[in-house]
Amino acid sequence: MSPKTRIRRFSPLQRLFHLFLMLTFLTQASTGLARMFIETRWGKNLAGFFGGYETCRTIHIYVGIFMLCGFALHVVYVLSRIKWREFPRSLFGPDSLLLQFKDVKEFFLHIGWFLNFTRGPEFDRWGYWEKFDYWAVFWGIPVLGITGLLLAYPLSASQIMPGWALNIAFWIHRIEAILAMCHVFIIHFFIAHLRPHSFPMDQAMFAGSVDVDDARHERPTWIARLEHAGSLQSALVSEPSAAGRAIFYVFGYLAVATGVFLLIGGLVNARFITW
Repeated sequence: MSPKTRIRRFSPLQRLFHLFLMLTFLTQASTGLARMFIETRWGKNLAGFFGGYETCRTIHIYVGIFMLCGFALHVVYVLSRIKWREFPRSLFGPDSLLLQFKDVKEFFLHIGWFLNFTRGPEFDRWGYWEKFDYWAVFWGIPVLGITGLLLAYPLSASQIMPGWALNIAFWIHRIEAILAMCHVFIIHFFIAHLRPHSFPMDQAMFAGSVDVDDARHERPTWIARLEHAGSLQSALVSEPSAAGRAIFYVFGYLAVATGVFLLIGGLVNARFITW
């Protein structure tokens, strides 16, 4: 049996949620950009991969509904994790993803460390950027989903709102989608896989665990808290198998390559965008 040198960071269900989000997001980004750039050769080729312009629309609508269903399940999961007997104090513990004052403090300490002005912050289980990532998705899916449903079924939507409101929904949907893609394909990909500490890949969300020595260096407050509580040893797990790591790398970099392809294609053809 291999030694336990990694610490559990994500549960199987949390990893499943991430896999679901990754696949649906890339599908929505691809089909949405294909329709947005349909007047370009790049857009036509991208749409052709999915079966054409109208097929892209159908896939986009139904995968979007699927994402909203997944979001609803995630909300149920989050509510089930709250310790209601200790509410609202339980919302602000060290394992909470709610933004707190210490996150603001750590952000400015981190900026000072980048500029060599201050000592770097000692992070707990979650960094401020991870909380931002989480809440950006939590906010973005309902915004994209609701506006997307209005645009997908305009006749029904026009029964409850004036026509000009659909124009607003269109712009909200498109701007939010562009912001989400830029954040994921540039910032999230860099932080997760391309910064020196993570390169060539941060396997945490795939394997569900991180190297305990790396965690002790990057998140010393978290490790110290677990040691103080006497729960560190029970949180340790073994290294993934070589076959598992190979799958993580292949799948992860296919996702990164897809995102980079969409990002570059969108930037190159930006002046031909169909508004």
